[in-house]
Parts: sequence; C-alpha cells; structure tokens
Amino acid sequence: MKNEQNNNNRPTVAFGLCGSFCTLEAVMPAIEDLQQKGWNVLPVMSFAAGSLDTRFGTAESWRRRLVEMTGNPILDTLTAVEPLGPKGLADAMVIAPCTGTTLARLDEGLSDTPITLAAKSLLRVRRPIVLSISTNDGLSASARHIGSLLIRKDYYFVPFGQDDCVKKPMSLKADPSAIADTLNLALQGQQKQPILLQS
Repeated sequence: MKNEQNNNNRPTVAFGLCGSFCTLEAVMPAIEDLQQKGWNVLPVMSFAAGSLDTRFGTAESWRRRLVEMTGNPILDTLTAVEPLGPKGLADAMVIAPCTGTTLARLDEGLSDTPITLAAKSLLRVRRPIVLSISTNDGLSASARHIGSLLIRKDYYFVPFGQDDCVKKPMSLKADPSAIADTLNLALQGQQKQPILLQS
C-alpha cells in the first residue's frame, strides 16, 4: 500500500473524498498542502466519488490525478481500508469533502462504504477523524448529524459556514485551507476554533 517515500517515518493520513463533486477541485490544494508539510497521503474514495462521471470531471480523471499527486493507489473497497487502523497504516483520517450522506452514516455507526469503514477502522485505535463538510442540507436534515458528531470523541470539524445564504440558505461548507491546521490540532486532542466561520 505504501510507496518508497513512506519509509521515511513521515506521518500518514488517510484522505477520504466523497461525492460532493463540485468541491473536489477545492480540496486538491489541501492535499498538496499536507504533502508539503510532510504528510504521506493515502487517497480513499467513496463509491460515488470513485465511479461516477459528472460535469466536474470523470471518475477516471480524478483517480489518475490523485495517484499522480500522492504516489499511492486509490483505496476504494472495504477490504482495502479495513486494515488502516489495526495495522497502523494511518495516523489520522481527513474526510473532505464530507457529504450529508456520509455524516449520517458516521453518526449512525454504519460502515458500509470505503469512507465510513476507514473511519471506523481508525476510530477503533483512537485515531482522529477530521470532517470537512460540504452539504446542501447542513442546516436542515444534516444538522442533527453535525450536532451529534460535534460531541463525539475523536471527531473534529474543519471550520465551516454558510457558503451562499441567499441562494442556498441551508448549505454549509468547510474551509479547505484550514484542513492542515485542523488536523494538527486534532492530533493534540484539540478542536480548531472558531468552528463557525463568519460570512
């Protein structure tokens, strides 16, 4: 799973990408930022992100780009992600973008996707899970899941706010430029503050 670069005792983060397709481009600089700061990045893709073609790009183009960026293969099956925690293959996980669907699955303890099983695998050994949300129903159907995960051990949120309070008043989106800082604090057991961004 790991390439030659990973033998330099660099910390490793599993980076999960979900199907908020309009946000995928925005999180690419966050991956580069983590690598520049010494992280080895293992790309994990949800079933949707890893297989669906949209107006924001084909699944194959995203997969190819992630492999080229990270030097690691895509982890997109349940069997590929299950060992992450027990075998000590990652120090933490970032889920960016984290959709409302994934928030609901995490809140309910469901582990039926590569993203949620990867999270469960790391929670098993008390590794932090950093959520960078992007959901059109953050202030409606997903609000209760956000609230529930905010008080759950080992979950940390990238600061978020309303991305378009006029046209999409229920929508919430995290600031991907804050992913690295949120991750570093999460490793110390601290939540980056303030959580709520000002418009």
